[in-house]
Amino acid sequence: TGSNILSALQDLFWLLKSKAEKQLQIISVLQWVLTFLIMGITCTLILMYILCTDCWAIAALYLAWLVFDWNTPKKGGRRSQWVRNWAIWRYFRDYFPIRLVKTHNLLTTKNYIFGYHPHGIMGLGAFCNFSTEATGVSQKFPGIRPYLATLAGNFRMPILRDYLMSGGICPVNRDSIDYILSKNGSGNAIIIVVGGAAESLNCTPGKNSVTLKNRKGFVKLALRHGADLVPVYSFGENEVYKQVIFEEGTWGRWVQKKFQKHIGFAPCIFHGRGLFSSNTWGLLPYSKPITTVVGEPITIPKIDNPSQKDVDFYHSIYVDSLIKLFDKYKSKFGLPETEVLEVN
Repeated sequence: TGSNILSALQDLFWLLKSKAEKQLQIISVLQWVLTFLIMGITCTLILMYILCTDCWAIAALYLAWLVFDWNTPKKGGRRSQWVRNWAIWRYFRDYFPIRLVKTHNLLTTKNYIFGYHPHGIMGLGAFCNFSTEATGVSQKFPGIRPYLATLAGNFRMPILRDYLMSGGICPVNRDSIDYILSKNGSGNAIIIVVGGAAESLNCTPGKNSVTLKNRKGFVKLALRHGADLVPVYSFGENEVYKQVIFEEGTWGRWVQKKFQKHIGFAPCIFHGRGLFSSNTWGLLPYSKPITTVVGEPITIPKIDNPSQKDVDFYHSIYVDSLIKLFDKYKSKFGLPETEVLEVN
């Protein structure tokens, strides 16, 4: 009887622990989703409100610091290993789960540009793998400092900019990339989500397509700095949200493209699961596995002023390498052998 009671208590403890861990996973993902969607504008509004209260001096001091610190994001930011190693990111990883697969070693004597595909709705795999240590990027690629590049507009938002920089996130603009690849030594890897907002408009479960044919700026940057190109494909990135796709020529797609052109991002109509049930709609992504495979680096020569012919040549090599990477690992991560990567 005593052993039966002990066994029942152990089962109860395991059940409670399992439920607690699941709730922590949900909380960790929810805080990131809210950060992605509303943290920037919320912090801006709060700062403006404080300026109108008796505590205005606090907001004024922060604004003064903001002016002084304005160019820090363009110089590699201010990463914090403490923030990158927060336990919350491990719960974030386990919710899906997210996994990072290394296929080749990277030399610390070189710099790299990772092309991340596909964008998905929020780039959850890119964030977890390269802006946190949850999947062990520093252990798998020792001596390599990853910098995830995102919209420069995010770094104009108070508080949000500091939060992003703490994870090693930088603006995806020429000034920032030039600094990291030319004035920050070697062993740097800039992760660029090449398809950007245009690619996010077409992401939907069951579809593997990338926006890449006319995206050649990252290749030109690699040539100017002699940084090797590394194709990266994230299997499952498109599975975590469902999106309403507006076809070309519809009013919905016209609105999305106008936003993309003038603001830098495209508004998407999407949904995931609810907070308390996977059978309801909400902002939480579905808990589908995301596996990010880092491919073989492509050796790139340093050409100060690369011609269009040079850019086109290495771009074609990159596209071929990405397709080969996809074809090599697609069946291993749940896709049929007949699946073809669509390159737009």
